[in-house]
Amino acid sequence: MLALDEEDRVLLVRQWRTAAGTALLEVPAGTLDIHDGRTEDPDRAARRELEEETGYRARTWRRLTSFWTAPGFATEFMHLYLATDLEPANDDRLGPDEDERLDLHHLALTEALARVEDGTIRDAKSILALLWLDRARRAAPGASAPDVWSPTTSA
Repeated sequence: MLALDEEDRVLLVRQWRTAAGTALLEVPAGTLDIHDGRTEDPDRAARRELEEETGYRARTWRRLTSFWTAPGFATEFMHLYLATDLEPANDDRLGPDEDERLDLHHLALTEALARVEDGTIRDAKSILALLWLDRARRAAPGASAPDVWSPTTSA
């Protein structure tokens, strides 16, 4: 999820990634759960993962795109969302998975883009999300995000 706080900063999480052998700074993300043989709806998973990884809920959502991460050898298909109008989850918060150790960071878009350029942010989903936001803002400065859905009326 590309989550923007009340000060228009991007929420990023730093977490250990075994395959990379290091902690990476990334947009919040997660896998689709499977219950009784059914794969979780991506819209519902986005809400759950945002809360688990950041401690925030979003009142406004926009599905941006979906993409294959590495179609040459992997079956992973990701869904990218814009989450805005954030509020703390407070006492009834869904927490991270037991094996997750997450550090939350709030960065201005310019700072996050600088982290992409200097190689600090190195995973594809985060680079895609940040460049999408930058492109959208350059194309329509100051515009609000259209095509939003409310977590209380969808999924």
